[in-house]
Amino acid sequence: MRDAWDLAQLALLLLQVDPHSLGGVWLKAGYSPARQTWLAQLHALGLPVTRMPHHIDQERMLGGIDLSVTLAQGRVVEQMGLLAQADQGLVVVPMSEKLSPQTLAMLLQAHDQGQVHALAIGATHASRFGLVALDESQEDEPGVASKLKERLALWINIDAVDIAKSQEKIEHLSAHELAEVRALLLKIEPKEEEMRALCEVAFALGIDSMRAPLLALRLACVHAAIHDRAFLEEEDLRIAAQMVLSPRATSMPYNQDTESAPSPEPTPQPDTSNTEQDAEQEDAPTPPTTEPESLVDTILAAALASLPPKLLDQLLLGASKTKPQSSSGNSGQAHMSRQRGRPLSPRLGRPTSGARLHLLATLRAAAPKQKLRTKHAGQKIAIRTEDFYIQRFAHKAASCIIVAMDASGSAALARLAEAKGAVEILLQQSYARRDSVCVIAFRGAQAQTLLPATRSLVRAKKALAGLPGGGGTPIALALKHATEQAQALQRQGITPLLVMLSDGKANVTIDGVGGRTQAQADALQWAKQWATYGFTSLWIDTAVQPTGQAQELANVMQGRYLPMPYVASQRLADAMQFAHAR
Repeated sequence: MRDAWDLAQLALLLLQVDPHSLGGVWLKAGYSPARQTWLAQLHALGLPVTRMPHHIDQERMLGGIDLSVTLAQGRVVEQMGLLAQADQGLVVVPMSEKLSPQTLAMLLQAHDQGQVHALAIGATHASRFGLVALDESQEDEPGVASKLKERLALWINIDAVDIAKSQEKIEHLSAHELAEVRALLLKIEPKEEEMRALCEVAFALGIDSMRAPLLALRLACVHAAIHDRAFLEEEDLRIAAQMVLSPRATSMPYNQDTESAPSPEPTPQPDTSNTEQDAEQEDAPTPPTTEPESLVDTILAAALASLPPKLLDQLLLGASKTKPQSSSGNSGQAHMSRQRGRPLSPRLGRPTSGARLHLLATLRAAAPKQKLRTKHAGQKIAIRTEDFYIQRFAHKAASCIIVAMDASGSAALARLAEAKGAVEILLQQSYARRDSVCVIAFRGAQAQTLLPATRSLVRAKKALAGLPGGGGTPIALALKHATEQAQALQRQGITPLLVMLSDGKANVTIDGVGGRTQAQADALQWAKQWATYGFTSLWIDTAVQPTGQAQELANVMQGRYLPMPYVASQRLADAMQFAHAR
């Protein structure tokens, strides 16, 4: 299998041949020599490359009034939008994970329809372009929007590529070679079994979007054309599965080793003696004949062999039930503000109650009406209240991960030590985000806040050092205490996220007495209570052999469930961060 840099180099050739039909590329890479080398190669492809900042306004992106020229000349002068200027080329979007919903919606609409209203030419101009979405987010931060990634065939991660590896560069196609490849691409017609095979592999990997197999099929055709083939071969389909389907996987194939049927015996063909017809077809290329079942297995094997690291935990978490976006438990929930935060597009309104006037948007709204307003008034510029636009901002609330640790006798001491290590890793990673961690320990007949919400690593180590183990498992008390903590955090404007570390085997009731049946019923009751508030939760099942009790509680809480019989601190921290980013 090819490594990340080899795939990134191949992606450049694919983009050079067909940037629009492939949608583009999602490039996961922070600022590094490897990224700079790749972007330099992108500019050397011979395609128009336009850079679009993530904070671009609507007029600059789609076209609108050129305010400075309009005010200077006293007449409305329009300018062409950036997307219209990128026709037949590529649009590079740095920090694409920070695109606002409004900007993202306009970008996707222009990309899907290929239609951008270019006011400077006074007509609808068909603009076809590919997108290069640069994702600079950290592991504990939300990445590029799924609606944008879904439209991009190529998903490449070069964060781990070193400087020495990035010096290996692929040779681009010359103008003559590019014309020949594009001419050959028009002649390639995929067979029905090849299209069916890609769809079956996408279904086996839990991909529910039809864009994925369509993009994979297009990529296979482009790959075949680059290699001077007039039909698809298994290599083309394997590359398509590795680059398009594998990164999109949301589930593991069920019993893929045992369920796959053996390939049927090839049916012997009758012997023909038509030598003249054989002579005529001797020079014509013959497409390879591969049985559909074996083709599906081959493509699926290629996709499974190239699954990204840590994907298994992510697949298990992603398969759990998720809450709607309006839930109060969304991590890093955005809040509207009139004074601080990331600027949003302005809207009509009056600068009252602390709202600030957006001067440029107000002037743009008033500019087309100046000729009529100043005709008899003798003024240079006439602005009315109906032209007023106000500024808007959005900022994300701080988050707090509430870690509820099972310190009862059913939790082995080694598992408790790993949970302590995971909390320390979380605190090390959360300083830059200004997020906090709260630790609740439950054992015997009580649940107590061992560590109030804090960002102090020193304080956490002191609090966790003396945590004892043993006793009963009061899960109901733990859920009650976590709910009260989450409500208190929410009143402070902090978004809570609960991570339960337990096997789910409750044996202490809400009143602190023994009794497994009543203890389980109390735990279910408080799990329902947690779900009514809509907070986010993740249940990590630490049982060596999960019995289903923890999963039942997680489902009642409407949270995610992750079995982790072999606990490791780093893996625990990764799972918490993934749930936090979601």
